[in-house]
Amino acid sequence: MAKPEVRRGSRVASSGATRAAPPVAATDRVRAAESERQSLAAILNLVRKGGATTRLDIERDARLGRAVVADRLATLEGFGLIDNRAVGRSVGGRAPRLVRFRAEAGRLLVANIDRDTIGVGLADLEGQLVLEHYEDIDVGMSAEALFRRVDALFTWSLDQDGAAGLWGISLGLPGPVTSHGNGGIELPDVGAIPDWHDARLVERLADRFAAPLWARSAVQVATMGEIGALTHAQNRDMLFVDLGTEINAGFLSNGRLHRGAHGIAGGIGHVYVADAQTAICGCGNVGCLQAVAGCEAVAREGLRAATDGRSRVLAETLRKTGVVTVADVGTATRFGDPFSADLLARTGRSIGTVLATLVNVLNPSIVVIGGELAQTGDICIAAIREGIYRHSQPLLTRDLAIVRSRTGRSSGLIGAAEVALDALFAPDILEGWITSGSPLAHPDVLRLLEDARRAVQA
Repeated sequence: MAKPEVRRGSRVASSGATRAAPPVAATDRVRAAESERQSLAAILNLVRKGGATTRLDIERDARLGRAVVADRLATLEGFGLIDNRAVGRSVGGRAPRLVRFRAEAGRLLVANIDRDTIGVGLADLEGQLVLEHYEDIDVGMSAEALFRRVDALFTWSLDQDGAAGLWGISLGLPGPVTSHGNGGIELPDVGAIPDWHDARLVERLADRFAAPLWARSAVQVATMGEIGALTHAQNRDMLFVDLGTEINAGFLSNGRLHRGAHGIAGGIGHVYVADAQTAICGCGNVGCLQAVAGCEAVAREGLRAATDGRSRVLAETLRKTGVVTVADVGTATRFGDPFSADLLARTGRSIGTVLATLVNVLNPSIVVIGGELAQTGDICIAAIREGIYRHSQPLLTRDLAIVRSRTGRSSGLIGAAEVALDALFAPDILEGWITSGSPLAHPDVLRLLEDARRAVQA
């Protein structure tokens, strides 16, 4: 009996008839493509987070073979996402090449907008601000005028340092941003901010700059911006409080921002307090915390004291400037004004009493106090601590840190960048664009831009 003859790509039967080898199954090709995307995404995130700096580190941490790692690194380098030209220190053998994430490969436009100020910036892919700019805006500025100003400032920012290419836009807004999804790639719902919704400002910005856009409330981006200023142990469970005209809070649980069922958690300024039984809040209710402890309430009380003789220091300020602000009240305490010191102490205790409830419920490791009121000096911060300690369980405050924000007004821009980066480099999103080298090729980004274009044209 004749033996079968084996040739490349075919098997010859003993009869001499040949049959072509079966083609690679479509499912195998899909599986191979998925494997490539997953390994590329895993390696990029390892390098981006600093967990692996050499090929050996990557092989060990990603549990991939040498050939696969070499191929994936070549792909990522070709996309301009990594660099491995630097050489590390030798430990007895050949010096290893160091693998570095190229944060300069793309740029993010970021903005933080509240009632009377706007901050814009340009960030790299590690969330570091390349530039930042702040200016006051008219409280009554129309939505159209605001869009034109943001458009102009974004264009100016890209002109300064936008050659790397825009990867996304992220905004902190002066109101709640509703969430209907999982924080991925989708146009944010700003229906709770009528001016923004009616003027289609989100859609127009996405369409104008041809980039995906994310938005959160101003306090939520500020909360995210505080992460880098804290130790790893502190930023896992953090309560951030923004003391401005409104009083809002953001909470990180196990390192993740808690947004609530609809994305609008944190409005602690509308918690009822006994000290505010007759105070009317801007929301229409009586007794809200911010009606007695917000910046407008403090400034208003300072103005009364300046006019009725309770504070000679504030009276002199009013005579010179015609107004009394929260900052003026803080300055008056440094000149020894007893009224201003008492006002800030009472305000701080009211805030601390409300925060004690949150400490009892949430058990944070640190409470960070930010906003204009936090900058008035130590009296208000000390009174907040007093209120928290007095009304919280001792076990919860034994190791609790209560500190003033160290990031200042940059926190909103830094946090806005973090929101975009968290989405762009989430494993499921990253796998959707990694084989093209840019998130602008992600199907969901293309869909978002098409939705934005249609909304603008409608």
